[in-house]
Amino acid sequence: MAAPLLLFDGVCHLCASSVQFVLKHDRRGLVKFCPIQSQTGSKLYREHGLDPGQPQSMLLITDQGCYSQSDAALELAALMGGWFRMLHLLKWVPRPIRDSIYRLIADHRYRLFGKQDQCWLPRPEWRERFVD
Repeated sequence: MAAPLLLFDGVCHLCASSVQFVLKHDRRGLVKFCPIQSQTGSKLYREHGLDPGQPQSMLLITDQGCYSQSDAALELAALMGGWFRMLHLLKWVPRPIRDSIYRLIADHRYRLFGKQDQCWLPRPEWRERFVD
């Protein structure tokens, strides 16, 4: 089984903070990460029909499939285990409702949380969890 791979917007403060949160709480170290702005991330993002120049969703790629928007967040919570797994129960909320909330945040994330000029760089002890 290949490790789950999370593609994220590497210049978004909210996205980088979310990745750091997962790194700290994914105690089993299951999830790997790749910024959409990297060569590999850009290629994978395009392969799933999305424009890496305008990232609007993180993507979680697993052996079971590719998840975007709220599904990606909820699958990620399930992978982290512990009490985070309970967030997966939000799958009962209809996807159009979940995704509209996700898109609302995604559309305003730079204005609300900020944007960097370059991709965020992980701490040395986390480097092995990053692709590209």
